[in-house]
Amino acid sequence: MIQSAYAAMVPPAALPCETVLVVEDEAMVCEIAAEALAEEGYRVLTAADAVEAGRILQAERVDMLFTDIDLARNTNGVALARDARRHRPRLPVVYTSGGRHTLREGEAVADSVFVPKPYRPSQIVALANRILGH
Repeated sequence: MIQSAYAAMVPPAALPCETVLVVEDEAMVCEIAAEALAEEGYRVLTAADAVEAGRILQAERVDMLFTDIDLARNTNGVALARDARRHRPRLPVVYTSGGRHTLREGEAVADSVFVPKPYRPSQIVALANRILGH
């Protein structure tokens, strides 16, 4: 989990209490997204592939899944999101990819969002705030 100095300074009642799982196999990209969300007050969990993310989804309460599509260890965010939705049908899902600009019809889970890379950290924070009602 990423902990930020900002989150430590803000009173707990002022912070969002939701947890965002960031799944990204590029360490620097993962850190940038996770840090931006943590600075907004979200609890952030990270995983480098769908196997690790699946374990986190089983063990933790996650309020939003933000996942790259093409991940390490021959895993992918599309299959991860489908599996997560089998257990949590209303889990908000945000996909991202540097190799694609869209998802094919029917590939993504219903009511999901796609953000192409490169994205600005502020875009991800604004999206999380909108999706999670802040």
